[in-house]
Amino acid sequence: MPPAANRYRPAICESVGMESDELPPRPHVAVVGGGVAGLTAAWELTGRLGDRVDVTVYEGSPVPGGKLRVSEVAGIPVDEGAESMLARRPEGVELAKSLGLGDDLVEPGTTRAAIWAGGGLHPMPSGHVMGVPADAAAVAATGLLSAESVARIEGEDRLPPDPLDGDVAVGPYVAGRLGGEVVDRLVEPLLGGVYAGRADVLSLRATLPQLVPGLEETGSLVGAARAVTVRAPVAAGPVFTSVSGGMGRFGAVLAERCGARVRTSAMVRELRRTQSGWALTVGPARAPERVLADAVVVAVPARPASRLLADAVPAAARELAAIEYASMVLVTFAFPAAAFPSPPAGSGYLVPASEGRVTKAATFITTKWPHTARDGLVVVRCSLGRHGDERRLQEDDATLARQAAVELADAVGVRGEPVDARVTRWGGALPQYAVGHLDRIDRVTAALAGEPTLAVCGAAYRGVGVPACIGTAREAADRVAVALGHTGESTHGSRRQAGT
Repeated sequence: MPPAANRYRPAICESVGMESDELPPRPHVAVVGGGVAGLTAAWELTGRLGDRVDVTVYEGSPVPGGKLRVSEVAGIPVDEGAESMLARRPEGVELAKSLGLGDDLVEPGTTRAAIWAGGGLHPMPSGHVMGVPADAAAVAATGLLSAESVARIEGEDRLPPDPLDGDVAVGPYVAGRLGGEVVDRLVEPLLGGVYAGRADVLSLRATLPQLVPGLEETGSLVGAARAVTVRAPVAAGPVFTSVSGGMGRFGAVLAERCGARVRTSAMVRELRRTQSGWALTVGPARAPERVLADAVVVAVPARPASRLLADAVPAAARELAAIEYASMVLVTFAFPAAAFPSPPAGSGYLVPASEGRVTKAATFITTKWPHTARDGLVVVRCSLGRHGDERRLQEDDATLARQAAVELADAVGVRGEPVDARVTRWGGALPQYAVGHLDRIDRVTAALAGEPTLAVCGAAYRGVGVPACIGTAREAADRVAVALGHTGESTHGSRRQAGT
């Protein structure tokens, strides 16, 4: 369970605001946003600067942790947001170990997923990169695609090369070489699962960066995917990991141990330059508080970040305002095991948008994460919502839960009522990396170059997963530490690996 909100109340009373422009004796760094990025930035700053600086995290909601949140369903702790993180990108695992959670990292029991299409479940083919196939035979074995599509995959590397020049949308590029069915039944569901986005809008360079070197060199999609899968280490361990008790526990421990004051229910509404630093307006309009800081890390989504930066860095604000977001709803059920005709065998399934379902993915929590299993119960988490599909999410919780339950029954044959259910809404949860996204982020970085004591981090920039957010937070903390004249190593211990 997440920590109670009042656990953080003492910090709310420790105001560092002042009524004049005189700054406190020690530098004060304000971190705006108490999700994983903001809390990591605070952790990095306190590790590097120690008692030479005061760090305060301002979080608008009652509890820190952002999308790392856990609560019980039928007595089982189940994440309400992210339920895992990439293990092969090191930042998340490194931070967990530094926080003392290394022994609590858990591996999935299975990562075998399926695609629900054409009225049935088809196993996800092996050897693909975000749905772009590397092996025609593996795709053929699933029965997911027509013989014509399999033949196109098999012969794609004999087509005239189409080297990647600039940025393009994933869907049209893949369809041009492999056909629309590959996009519809493989690429779109994978992109939808990660970004809640649509293949005809999302940037190839931002969402499939692994393929870019091969595409620039050979212009063959299948060849680029094959090169990536061949390079993948055979014994690299699990692709994903989580924390015993849920990823929400990771966020709670980070908030407890980050070394900063964590002020909850403290919304930052305005950020302005002063002669000697920064002034933040915190709290409701009826009772605003003025807080001064020597440096600021903005770790909130792109739209609120844009509003905060509008006065100080208008060029960056304009770029961030253009980033769109997708909303989603997570419906989590606990069913009696007897309600299933047979126990779920894989980690879950993805649903192509063309199927017309409200559900875009389902995860068999107690199968994927065996440590959550309880006798006689099966927990399933259904993900609803894609970019541009917000109207369907305006139904009330009970209606969405019924729709998800009906679709789950169609997919896996579950019958009867769940013993418990939970509906979690995430409005504007996932940034959409549209064509040109990386160039946009480069322009944000360039606009901020003149403000060394101001940094940004989070999912809006160079990756939506937990490790990517941690990576941007480290960069933001490094920037601020250098601007404040401190270049030493962190006292939290070495967490960086070469090349990360």
